[in-house]
Amino acid sequence: MIYLDNNASTRPDPEAAKAVLSTLEEFYANPSSAHAMGIKARQLVDRARAQVAALIGAEPSQIVFTSGGTEANNIAILGTAYKIGKGHIITSTVEHPAVFAPLAHLKEKGFSTSVIPVDENGVIDLEGLRRAIRKDTILITIMHANNETGTLEPITEASAIAHERGILFHTDAAQSVGKHPVDVKKLGVDMLSIAGHKLYGPKGVGALYLKDGIDLEPVIFGAPHERCLKPGTENVPGIAGLGKACEVARKELGREVPRIRALRDMLYNGIKKAIPGARANGAGAERLSNTLNLYLPGADANDLVAALKNRVAISAGAACHECGKVPSHVLKAMGLSDEEAFCSVRISLGKYNTEEEIREAARLIAGSAKKLAVRANPS
Repeated sequence: MIYLDNNASTRPDPEAAKAVLSTLEEFYANPSSAHAMGIKARQLVDRARAQVAALIGAEPSQIVFTSGGTEANNIAILGTAYKIGKGHIITSTVEHPAVFAPLAHLKEKGFSTSVIPVDENGVIDLEGLRRAIRKDTILITIMHANNETGTLEPITEASAIAHERGILFHTDAAQSVGKHPVDVKKLGVDMLSIAGHKLYGPKGVGALYLKDGIDLEPVIFGAPHERCLKPGTENVPGIAGLGKACEVARKELGREVPRIRALRDMLYNGIKKAIPGARANGAGAERLSNTLNLYLPGADANDLVAALKNRVAISAGAACHECGKVPSHVLKAMGLSDEEAFCSVRISLGKYNTEEEIREAARLIAGSAKKLAVRANPS
């Protein structure tokens, strides 16, 4: 199996896996306990907090551990809304359900929302963002990198627009952290969400960066852990694994980003040579180095994924939810037709992929896509 579905989840780094296992076996005490074993567990949490902070240019005190990117998004969005009590929130047409769902909940509670468009490459319209701002706008939430196309949004410019009007800015960076250089100061964000399993860490753990001075209303209640925003005993093994994954990513980013980009381009060129009508969706914008959203004319994406399921792991649309025969909302927002969206697959590379794998994947994907296209149009 050639694994090319790294935007859905990554294979944990060996050092991250080791950190999880050693914590489960040796440092299982409650980190709130005052005895020696509890103190050691607390030290592991503190170390991981520093490791996560270092990857994104933050301070350890600005990191709140969560159960993943979804919970981080919910804490940021709902926590802001409940703290202020009323108002207007802006997002984009290409966000993840982990952003759309809490916004839908807030609409039921009397908040209002605006959704700004993107261009043909999936990049938000900054002037549209300016026009969407109202006197009662309290929050703007725009993802850093799209999970389907890899498109990187102009977060530095968008957050500056927000701050000109005294509005808080949140970004869902689940897909970018660990795969692309991320610096919270350069981005200018107030809040940023991280998911452990997207950056070679374990599942079930993530983090929320909170800029100093940001005060959120708790949305989960219990013991006062993680600044009262994530009650309950800390997931010390997961946190230790996330911290180690961030430490490794910080060391490897400089060499892995260009290497993976070269592999992605090799894959695209190999498929394009075999299928001249193939097209990379969003290729006109800056993208994550690992992501290729590929339109293959005449080849239904779900059928292609099924044909390759025992040889190459790829995705039809987003892998985070089951939509049935519904076109990707991201690709539709970019102007693709239903037919183009149904014939587009997401291929996401990772640090374990090799040139040999990529050559073989290009051959297998192109071969299966051509067979499906002939079957769909036998004439």
